[in-house]
Order: sequence, then structure tokens, then C-alpha cells
Amino acid sequence: MLNTEMISSSQELPTPPMLSGGLPYIGHVLEFYRDQENFFRRGYQTHGSVFGIKLLGQPMAILVGPQQQSFFFRSTDKQLDMEKPYAFLAAMFGRIAFLGSHETYKQHRPVLHSLFGRDQMVGYLPVMSRAVKAWVGSLGESGEIELTAQLTHLVKEVAGRCFLGDAVHERLEAEGFWAQYDALSASLDPLLYNLPLPKFARRDAAKQKIRAILQPLIEERRANPVDDGFQYLLDQPDGSGQPLPDEIVANFFAALMFAGHETTAGQAAWSVIHLIENEPYRQRLTAEVERVLGGLDEVNHMHLREFTLVNAAVQETGRLRPSAETLIREVKEDIELDGYRIPAGWFVMTSTAAAHFIPEFFADPYRYDPERFSERKEGGGFELLTFGGGLHKCTGMNFARTEMSIILAMLFRDYDLELVTPAEELRVERSGSSKPTPTVVRYKRKIT
Repeated sequence: MLNTEMISSSQELPTPPMLSGGLPYIGHVLEFYRDQENFFRRGYQTHGSVFGIKLLGQPMAILVGPQQQSFFFRSTDKQLDMEKPYAFLAAMFGRIAFLGSHETYKQHRPVLHSLFGRDQMVGYLPVMSRAVKAWVGSLGESGEIELTAQLTHLVKEVAGRCFLGDAVHERLEAEGFWAQYDALSASLDPLLYNLPLPKFARRDAAKQKIRAILQPLIEERRANPVDDGFQYLLDQPDGSGQPLPDEIVANFFAALMFAGHETTAGQAAWSVIHLIENEPYRQRLTAEVERVLGGLDEVNHMHLREFTLVNAAVQETGRLRPSAETLIREVKEDIELDGYRIPAGWFVMTSTAAAHFIPEFFADPYRYDPERFSERKEGGGFELLTFGGGLHKCTGMNFARTEMSIILAMLFRDYDLELVTPAEELRVERSGSSKPTPTVVRYKRKIT
């Protein structure tokens, strides 16, 4: 039975068993960087739901399984804290929301939630539909595309037009705003982020450039408000009712635009790839879209409710190819878990590479099978970590899922697609969030 009570006698308990293969000082860094999936699966197969690793001298307890993952999320902001483990993201965007202290998060949380409330989401739907339809229409009758690059551009368009408004999005694009994000994406590194390496120098230069682009616009809008997405976020008060300072506003915009495209692009690309590879399910999905959407160019909330197979496909991609493969917390006080003592100062980490492939919770877990969500209702609790869990579950989850559903619906309704890049050559690109290595897709418009 899982025991997560604080105990005073925990010094008598052993710490979690260390996974073999660690080297002096650097610990398991080489295997962690080389092959995270097999690394975490090896740990789970060897030691079970709780085991230890070391990364550059930092001891970490890896928690795998629904009960352990429930503890991870329910204990956040109590025994567990987020600030120190996510310092690598704070180096990009400053101490905002969960990248700062718990008090900072409480102050900023209302701002985040306001962006994804029901009324806002209803307003985003026609903007998403218009952007996706414009991209689909630009493909022409037939041709070939590099899928990941195309979808990265598309989700930037969606994020920019939803959160900034058309005019601001186009202005920032012309001023080089989006060009800075390649450097930010390449700098995602939870271990080495403070070292004087070229990629981090480029990160810092990009961060300064983004701030320089945003500041004049913020000042203009404070003096002369305009009713659009940019103004909406600019006007949001923090949890104490106070307006956000200019620096925090700029950091919010920078982080929101990054999160709004970096993670979604990879999952959208994997979703397309999996559907191309799985013809029977794809045919059923296409028939569903034709029945629900017909020839309409705008997806509304009623359509989304009827996209049973589309939504399941998005969820299954999130299980197989989540954008965030690990989630991390710092232990603030000694805790007892499953008969082990996890000391204060350790980190704890969850891993989708292990959690999403446990046969007890996901039948035939290495097989792409969206029906596990549309028919069998697997992964209904803390088994699934795609968007986190508990109070810190990703606030943009519904936005991302909606966007991906619209992309799949319109693309597969209008085109037949096939992979040009052989499936066996596809790999996970480790620069930035998880996405496929360059993938060429051939397409041809359907005859209607």
C-alpha cells in the first residue's frame, strides 16, 4: 500500500535503489542524453516504481505508476516544489508562473487561466479554423512537404493570431519576433543551461531581442488600447488585482508564444504520421470528419464533441509521443514513499517513457491504437502524463488538443497523403520538444 506521510524516523529507511551504470560525478548523464526512453524503461524493469539516478551529482528519485504519479502531482506545492528544477526554463522566460516561487505562481495563475476559459476558447475556434484552412488551401493540388517544418509554421500562425490578434502577429513577424524562437528551442537543456556554451549565448541574445521588440508595443498599447488578443493579456491583473509590470508582460508573451507552438508542432506532426501509417483507422476517421464537418471551413464546439475518432487519435499520439518526456520537482522535506526515504534536496521525476507503456494500464502499449481512448477508456486517471496532472495540469491542454483536431480534420478530409521518408528512418528529434526528424510527405487533393 502506498504510504506518503511525513515521518520523523525516516532516516532508518533506505533511499531508492540506484540504477546501475552511473559514472563518477556525471552519474547517468550520458545514457540520459543518448536514449531517455530505454533508460527509464530499464530502471522500471529493474527496480519497479521507485528507483534512483544521478545527473551531474544531483540525486533523483524516478516515480513510475499511477499511485506514485498521483503522489507526485498531489504533493506539488507541499512536500515538492517546482522552482529549482525548472531553472533552465526560467533562464529563457524569467521567474513567471510555475517558473518562480509558489507565491509567484499563485499571483500569475489567474492570468494563465483567463486565457483558456470557455469564452476565450469559443473565440479562438474561428481563428484556428481560418488559419488551418488557409494553410491547407495553400498546398495546391499535389506535391511534397517536409511535415514538421510546415506544421511548425502553421502552429505559429495559430498561436500568434489567437493570442496576439492578426495585426500584432503580422507586425511582430515582420520585426523578426518569431525568428528568435529557433535559438530558444535549441537551448532547451535541463542540465547544462548555465554553462558558457554558444547555444546559451544565442538564447540570451534571442531573449533580449524579443524584449526589445515587445517593449515599444507594450508602451503603445498602455497609452492607446486596442481590442485584440494582445490587449487582453496586457490588461489582465495578477492574483492580487495589480497590473502586471512591463517586464512580466513581455516574459508572459514570450513564454506563451513558445508554449503555443513548440510543443504542439511535434505532436501534430506525429499525429499525421501515425494516421498515414494506419489506413483502416484513418479511413474511419475521414468518414467521421466528412459526416460531422461536411464541406464547412469552420469547426465549432459542437463539431469537436462529435470528433470521437479525431480526438482519440490526438490522445493516442500524446501517449506515444508526448512533447514533454519528463516532469521534475524538488523535495523540500524528507518523505517516505513505498518504503523508501527520499531526502530533502533530491529531485523527483516522472517519465512518460516508462509510465505510458505499462501493460497493466495500456493494452499492447507499443501499438498505435486510438480506440484505447474512444472505446476502452484506458488511462483515465494518473496513468497518463501527456499534459501533467493535478493543479499544475497544463492550462493550454484544451487549446492544443483543439488545434490538433482541426488540423487532422481538415487535412485528411481534403487530401490523400503518403510517407516519402521511410517509416523505419523516423526518429525523435531531441532539439527542443519531442518532434519527428525531417519527414517528407506526398499529398494529392481528393476529387470531390
